[in-house]
Amino acid sequence: VAVHCTADAIIPAWAYMLVASNLQPFAKDVYSGTADEMKKYLLLKNIQLINAGEYNDKRVVIKGCGDVSIGEFAFLEITKKLRPVVKSLMYGEPCSTVPVYKKPTAPATKGEIKEIRSGKTVQRFFLC
Repeated sequence: VAVHCTADAIIPAWAYMLVASNLQPFAKDVYSGTADEMKKYLLLKNIQLINAGEYNDKRVVIKGCGDVSIGEFAFLEITKKLRPVVKSLMYGEPCSTVPVYKKPTAPATKGEIKEIRSGKTVQRFFLC
């Protein structure tokens, strides 16, 4: 339930406490703000509950279109949540995706090591 007053009135802080106290037994959650602000809050809360470990080294497509409009903030937050663990992150539909992130491949560990010395800096390149 979203609790919001649209009138330009001075409302004491305890009034919100009273409303929450009476709503809490019947509502799953009580939020102070507009309905749109509550939707944003709930979406962010659900993104935070995602177990990112389930997507470890997987290819993930974030669906970009649908019946419900989702703000850009959600795409930003889901990217922050999943990028550290996924193999690749894409946006769109499975048939036409936009690549957003691809985990870099590990550098080669076998093969010849060639050193290039420039001043005091040593750069190593693996040739496989």
